[in-house]
Amino acid sequence: MLEMLKYLVGSAGASGYSSNSTAEEVTQSSTHLNSITAIVTGATSGIGEETARVLAKRGARIVIPARNLKAAEEAKARIVSELECFDYSRITVMVLDLSSLNSVMNFVSEFEALNLPLNLLINNAGRFCYEHATSEDGIEMTFATNYLGHFLLTKLLLNKMIETAKSTGIQGRIVNVTSNIHSWFSGDIFEYLSQISRNNNNNNREYDATRAYSFSKLANLLHTVQLAHRLQEMKANVTVNCVHPGVVRTNLNRDREGFLKDLIFFMASKSKLLKTIPQSAATSCYVATHRKVENVNGKYFEDCNEQGNCESNTKSAHLAERLWSASEIIISNLTGNPQP
Repeated sequence: MLEMLKYLVGSAGASGYSSNSTAEEVTQSSTHLNSITAIVTGATSGIGEETARVLAKRGARIVIPARNLKAAEEAKARIVSELECFDYSRITVMVLDLSSLNSVMNFVSEFEALNLPLNLLINNAGRFCYEHATSEDGIEMTFATNYLGHFLLTKLLLNKMIETAKSTGIQGRIVNVTSNIHSWFSGDIFEYLSQISRNNNNNNREYDATRAYSFSKLANLLHTVQLAHRLQEMKANVTVNCVHPGVVRTNLNRDREGFLKDLIFFMASKSKLLKTIPQSAATSCYVATHRKVENVNGKYFEDCNEQGNCESNTKSAHLAERLWSASEIIISNLTGNPQP
């Protein structure tokens, strides 16, 4: 009850920020990001676009990967139009379909060919499929997009981030956008993985969209746990943390429109339970740029404040290493490329 009251009134936490803080507010001290290059997935609209806009406003070079190049170019145009004297060439649009493992590998190859550094990777893109669908690789679409694509993307870009941090002395930061919905369903994530495999896909009658989304976000959390351990063991000058952006109406909900959903979002906004997009992007921007988050690794953030270890925020932390190994096996089997 106390936490809900703090949220509603916008009470500032230890960071000095709160649920009411915006992405621009939390980056006011990060005004010189000119030497920073950031990849922001899901930046064609909503939280991702706002994250990219604010980082660009603070001087960062932005890479917008997108399945829909037209939408990405339109997002780029909106961002540039709002920023005076901003160099149009400092936003790069590239093709990336996170539901396709081949697309992820192609994107990484094309990014590396640009010879750009990489300081920030913000894994923001999300998908909520109301009807059962599978990716071209035969994986349930929500899980493929929200988790497996980001897992491979991060893995393939990690050496670039480590090299950049070593050559520049600037700490690299990875931000995984998750959701507190990860705790809504109990059960073994490996049982779920077996259910969404190529040869055992759920049919429409068995498919539970919220359960699928919940497990994808649990996987994001477990990914953060294991990656944080690995970065620590490697003594890499790169950190990874996860954030819960809060409840906000974005294109994630685009598959379901209508009076009932409009009413729910209207009531939530009037009761201050629903965040604005600038408020929802604040935590990602805070974790990506603020000096207070330097050397912070494997933590869970909400409302721009640390909420403990990612490991303590999941009931299945012991599964993090197993999920990593299982993900590598899935990718190897689907692509024919052994994972190092």
